[in-house]
Amino acid sequence: MPNRLNSRSYDLFRYIVDTLHLNENTVILIIASVIGILGGFSAVGFFKLIVFIQTLAIGGNTNILELLSALPWYIKLLLPSIGGLIVGPLIYFFGQETKGHGVPEVMEAVALRGGRIRPRVMLLKTFVSAVTIGTGGSVGREGPIVQIGSSLGSAFGQWLRVSQERLKVLVACGAAAGIAATFNAPIAGVMFAVEIILGNYAITTLVPLIMSSVMATIVGRWYFGAMPAFEIPHYSLGSAWEVGPYILLGIASGAVAVCFVKLLYFLEDLADKIQIKDWIKTPLLLLLVGVMILYFPQVYGGGYDTITQVLEGGMVWYMLLLIVPVKMLATSITLAAGGSG
Repeated sequence: MPNRLNSRSYDLFRYIVDTLHLNENTVILIIASVIGILGGFSAVGFFKLIVFIQTLAIGGNTNILELLSALPWYIKLLLPSIGGLIVGPLIYFFGQETKGHGVPEVMEAVALRGGRIRPRVMLLKTFVSAVTIGTGGSVGREGPIVQIGSSLGSAFGQWLRVSQERLKVLVACGAAAGIAATFNAPIAGVMFAVEIILGNYAITTLVPLIMSSVMATIVGRWYFGAMPAFEIPHYSLGSAWEVGPYILLGIASGAVAVCFVKLLYFLEDLADKIQIKDWIKTPLLLLLVGVMILYFPQVYGGGYDTITQVLEGGMVWYMLLLIVPVKMLATSITLAAGGSG
């Protein structure tokens, strides 16, 4: 029955296209726009689900550091593991590709499978990532929204039986839509999809991505408002000599990024060597994240409250330096444990 319904829906789609005498490029632009709208609503739904789970876990989704300080120590310790008890079996039995941050899985699908992603990934990734983040896993929603949007684009392309090259473009459209709607950043969504997912700057590729990203941004601004993801305090350059520290900051940031990647891969390899079932391993290893939250509540979840606090100058310098390795370790453990985010 589902196959018959899909066939009838496809026949109706082809009939409309033929009746209106639409060429292939126009059809792709229409599909990209639809993916952008649905991708925008997917980002909104993903955010609302995180808020719902976080509210259940700690009593709210704003002023997270204050909410955590009011919780008993054993709740803070066990919350990530409770999330792991839910996430671990779901990932192990229903979708191994939904663990981790999701971007490598999308890149693999484009490079090796012509953009084909199982439709179930969209729903499963949404839920397991929301649970991981909402219960304190030290990860964010950037990677998941890319995989959610990409799986939406792939599902549309497979349903409409587009060519393999067009399918890859639609996967990238979904990724761009997710980034654009989540962070109110249409240009960033397009550039991310072009540079990371496709690596193709052709006009026939860029135009659908732009359409998808713009439509998703409209949906995102309708729900989140026109404000940027982070409010940056006003700053002006007082002297040309101030450029020097920024150069050093860029070099240091690059070095920290390399260390972070190496740490993540090291802990993932180390976790793979632990000879127990993955769905049992996930809650056990997430206990370590719970221990870290006891002493450094700033690593709870995506850390957006902490970023805002830093931007407003509300954290002393030595705590800032300490948070860097602690957050790297907490995020790496969360992903190595099999969490999704």
